[in-house]
Amino acid sequence: MVLGKRIAIIGSSGSGKSTLARTLGVRLGLPVVHLDAHFWRAGWVETDKAQWQETVQALAHGERWIIDGNYSSTMDIRLPLAETIIFLDFPRWLCLLRVVRRWLTYQGRNRPDMAPGCPERFDLDFLRWIWNYPQRSRPKTVALLRELQAEKRIVWLQSPGALRQFLGM
Repeated sequence: MVLGKRIAIIGSSGSGKSTLARTLGVRLGLPVVHLDAHFWRAGWVETDKAQWQETVQALAHGERWIIDGNYSSTMDIRLPLAETIIFLDFPRWLCLLRVVRRWLTYQGRNRPDMAPGCPERFDLDFLRWIWNYPQRSRPKTVALLRELQAEKRIVWLQSPGALRQFLGM
């Protein structure tokens, strides 16, 4: 699998970005950067916008990486530097199901891809965020990928089966 040394993984919350990043990181020997672990501070406090832009600039200018996370406000930083962009474009019902399963698995504890002091929680606003992703965020992501398709390797996966096939499983 030739994906390059800078891989961006994007998609809705609950699509499996972090899991795929960990899997590819092991297979390809690339360091994995989970944006959630850099954006959130203990107690689910967001990073200041200017500081966040600086942080992503520094991370994205690293020589080798797999960066997972949507954060549309920083796609203009990450995607031009990526050699490969993987878009997990899964149905919202599946993303919602995965988030509920993740909450049941980690409730009250930190996930491996999250900042310390941010235990998994179940939040109606977060569920709405996922439900509205296809109308709110997906069109902008699709437009951006179409702009980049001539110069980037884009892997557009629309189902878990397509992901398994991509991984050769």
